[in-house]
Amino acid sequence: MKARHTIRTLALASAAWGGMMAAPAFAQDSTPQAAADDDGGTIVVTARRREETLVSVPIAVSAFSGEALERGGAVDITDLANVTPNTTLEASRGTNSTLTAFIRGVGQQDPVSGFEQGVGIYLDDVYLNRPQGALLDIYDVERIEVLRGPQGTLYGRNTIGGAVKYVTKMLPQDFSLKLKGTYGSYDQADGIVSASAPIGDLIRVGGALARLSRGGFGKNLTTGEDNYNKDIWAGRATFEMGGYGEPVLMRITGDYTKDKSNARGGHRLIPGQASGAPVLSDVFDTRGGLRDPRQEVKSYGLSMNITAELNDTFTLKSISAWRKDDSASPIDFDALPAVDVDVPAFYRNEQLSQEVQVQVDAGPLKGMIGFYYLDASADTQFDTRIFTTLNGLTAFTQANVDTETYAIFGDFTYDFSPQLSLSAGGRYTWDERTADILRQNYLGGGSPVFGGAGLPFGAPSTDFRGSAKYRKFTPRVSVSYKPTPDHNLYASYSKGFKGGGFDPRGVGTNAPDLNGDGVRQDSEVASFLAFRPEEVDSYEVGYKGNLMDGALYVALAGFYADYKDVQIPGSVACTVIGGTPPRPIPSFCGVVSNAGKARFKGLEFESNARLGRDMMTPGDRLSLQTAIGYIDAEYREYIANIASVPTDVAAFRKVQNTPKWTASGTLSYSTPVGEGSLYAGTTVSWRSKTYQFEIPNPYIDQKGYALWDASIVYTAPNDRWSLGVHGKNILDKEYKTSGYTFVAANPVTGAIINNAAGFPTPSLGREGTLTAFYGNPRQVFVTGTLKF
Repeated sequence: MKARHTIRTLALASAAWGGMMAAPAFAQDSTPQAAADDDGGTIVVTARRREETLVSVPIAVSAFSGEALERGGAVDITDLANVTPNTTLEASRGTNSTLTAFIRGVGQQDPVSGFEQGVGIYLDDVYLNRPQGALLDIYDVERIEVLRGPQGTLYGRNTIGGAVKYVTKMLPQDFSLKLKGTYGSYDQADGIVSASAPIGDLIRVGGALARLSRGGFGKNLTTGEDNYNKDIWAGRATFEMGGYGEPVLMRITGDYTKDKSNARGGHRLIPGQASGAPVLSDVFDTRGGLRDPRQEVKSYGLSMNITAELNDTFTLKSISAWRKDDSASPIDFDALPAVDVDVPAFYRNEQLSQEVQVQVDAGPLKGMIGFYYLDASADTQFDTRIFTTLNGLTAFTQANVDTETYAIFGDFTYDFSPQLSLSAGGRYTWDERTADILRQNYLGGGSPVFGGAGLPFGAPSTDFRGSAKYRKFTPRVSVSYKPTPDHNLYASYSKGFKGGGFDPRGVGTNAPDLNGDGVRQDSEVASFLAFRPEEVDSYEVGYKGNLMDGALYVALAGFYADYKDVQIPGSVACTVIGGTPPRPIPSFCGVVSNAGKARFKGLEFESNARLGRDMMTPGDRLSLQTAIGYIDAEYREYIANIASVPTDVAAFRKVQNTPKWTASGTLSYSTPVGEGSLYAGTTVSWRSKTYQFEIPNPYIDQKGYALWDASIVYTAPNDRWSLGVHGKNILDKEYKTSGYTFVAANPVTGAIINNAAGFPTPSLGREGTLTAFYGNPRQVFVTGTLKF
């Protein structure tokens, strides 16, 4: 990361911190509020950067308290996708820690540098710029909120698809110690220790340490290692000063996660076309032989969040953060012992960010204005080792992509009356993307970066340095009508924007000679590697209400979105020119399309109903939570360059990771038992057919499926201890979450081309790469907690 950017960010942070510390003292209550759970109670969220009831917020948002997540046995944030409409959250291919996130058809599943997420992940209001390390385990959490639709007028970084807010617990004013242990199937053994203590009246210190481990769901039959295991150490430390009625709250938090789980090996869906290796009977088994580098993910960060109430009208807030993550991953695409399509990879990411907000509460006028700065570097190195008749070919790629962004944003609500409110906001974003991309071919082994002994083969096929700037104003407006405080009818419009960039896997020597002068100019390479920004115009109408004296909460939303210049990154088999004399060589190339136009429209329904209380014993409660999502997502224009001819293939493309239907229902019963309480709950969730990529593939696409979970938890008097039994995927449903494909297909229709043996024809390597990754099988575990 460039030193001048670092100095600039630190200067901004110092100025903001200094302003906070000099703020005058006025009363403020900074105690965080609990989000909704199935025991009822007031539903309070901070989706608009101020505490509001869920009914009052004129956007689609789902909220989950930490207590409700713990009671239901949630392990990490991917569990939320089962109970949130039109949302996909899952582990990326071959990893425990990298997150793939889609909301209402918008997202990004490619983790290499150069591509931004479509869904923003926020940890205590700090935007996580990269998906590595973003698959957060659930511990020490206050609440999680899932906001659907573009976000930019209220948040530090503009996100085009939505946001997931992970909020950790504020330290209590008294000494506390909590021990939590879990033991379950596949040798799952987790332990979490959380503790905090006051130091005087104003200062509190605390932290949490988590050890999360599990044996594999399957085996790597080549290396003997567990496949789909878990081996994680994580910790968080917090220093707090003020709050709890004091005028200023300063919260400094550091976190660290080390994931030494084995690389997840894929399951081959077709026999080896050269080796004849059969398809394995257990989908969690693999035969991948790539072992370098050793899989390891480290992510850590430091943040300072300061809030000061200047007077009854104005509140000043500063969010300063530094984060870093390093990943080493052996990715065996073909999932066989020999080198056919193997990719060892390093990912190194770092970010500095500073956000300053002024929040206003002036009677009928409420809102905020803010400034945001982000300086981020994303560096990727990987070999693509391919079997060829040239004694093995490796295409080494090093892509360093830096992002520098500034933004000013604001959002205000004016209450014309207790019933009618108008909200309006806007954001102006300055993005600069700088890329340094090198691609060098090696013969006879891998590149020196991964310990290979290959020899350089010809000149680099890509040696590119360039930058691009993007500017965009994105507005938002909504109107709310509340006939009573318990009912809200609203309509909103918002524009989302995500900047463009350069394909980190593109092959510069394949750039066309646009001016026909016989020389490949730098501008021609830049034009070939570049992809445009994408935009979405999103419209939403909805109703939220508390009915039947609070016994029923209902949220209904309808949405429509026009999505333009959709960024579709991918990798395909190709040929590159190399060697002496130059000749075509089979290889692996990045291909990024701006897919023209897409249209999304759909409905979402969420409810929390108290079906009964005081039925069998005084104080008992029977509740039903439901979430249903429907989305009609289609490409209206999808231009692909086929045989150098631009061709609209929209009729043959699907929106990935976006099932048409998502639905869930959670039936729960709680009752006093002596002076303690007993909770029993069960959830059934269903997702319709999911396409893993834009081109339909009958091998890796997942047809509709349902999952069944259940929990029983006893909590002792005064919440001193608890004991729970949890079952996940009780019926042991087998379902795919992602995959890799390198087989020949019709370039227009995407139909797979079979060979004479009746199997898909390999397009890269000899064996044919069609591998899949699967969701977790049935797991049963017992959890106990003890509080002091």
